[in-house]
Amino acid sequence: MILSGHGLAIGYKDHVVGRDLDIALATGEVLALLGPNGGGKTTLLKTLLGLLAPKAGEVRLGDRALSSYASRERARLIAYVPQSHAATFAFTVETVVLMGRTAHGGLFSRPSAADHAVAGRMLERFGIAHLCERPYTEISGGERQLALLARALAQEPQFVVLDEPTASLDFGNQGRVLHEIRALAASGHGVLFTTHDPNHAMRAADRAYLLRAGALVGQGAVHAVLQREQLEALYDAAVQRIADRDGGQSAFLPG
Repeated sequence: MILSGHGLAIGYKDHVVGRDLDIALATGEVLALLGPNGGGKTTLLKTLLGLLAPKAGEVRLGDRALSSYASRERARLIAYVPQSHAATFAFTVETVVLMGRTAHGGLFSRPSAADHAVAGRMLERFGIAHLCERPYTEISGGERQLALLARALAQEPQFVVLDEPTASLDFGNQGRVLHEIRALAASGHGVLFTTHDPNHAMRAADRAYLLRAGALVGQGAVHAVLQREQLEALYDAAVQRIADRDGGQSAFLPG
């Protein structure tokens, strides 16, 4: 299955953020979306999710227009992890993860034993099972991000869309999330994530999509697209590429 946008113009009521955008994500691959703040990354994500209607063009999921899917049907196919989430109610972490199962049952139905089993596996997967009885409002920002990832996977979707999934995580948990992104692709999911760090894209993505001021400036295989000159044009800033002592693995640094 493919999640795709064709000839998209994206934006809000009286404000167009981007135009003439074509993008596609297949199951089994990871696509990294990079670009400076205000360039339209989150707006594009929300349009692909159906949270914003395109101002022109069409989003398709498989062989159907995304707009033809009922919200419950769409939630069984696409999961979304936002960049930040303001906790309002002191639900337990386990309850937050169980909310991902509403796509498979009634909104107010009691979670089944199978639902609890799926939630438990996701809590274990992200190393937060010990937090299951803690109020979501009382855990750290990084722990909340892991709980949201667990909730998304509890939906058992085909596509997972993540807006800066490593932004609030420490070094160790960043590595865990990047590993999980690759594991999701290996198990047949399509993963789209935004990041400001080209090193994360190099590590986790198959392809990169570069967006600046609402316009596509490059896309393709990650190692071909993420070159120093391309990144300098994307961010309008100097970029260094540092190779290891053997001249193999390298990393990008600002300046």
